[in-house]
Amino acid sequence: MRSSLREKVVKVCQNKIEKKGEGVGVSFYAFFANKNDDPDLLMEAATWWIQTHKLDHFEKAVKIIQIIESERH
Repeated sequence: MRSSLREKVVKVCQNKIEKKGEGVGVSFYAFFANKNDDPDLLMEAATWWIQTHKLDHFEKAVKIIQIIESERH
């Protein structure tokens, strides 16, 4: 996953955790507007989410941050 998307995912997850608590779930759609204005980026996120990590539709935001952080090392 490109670094700009990785940073956006972490930021969105952190914002959701701040607003709704550590139990909040997210879908990869949470990182995009309600319109498909960048299909390549959406597919990149979907591939990372579904094929690479085999995640469910909704996952805990803290889990997503942990996965991204583990990939940086």
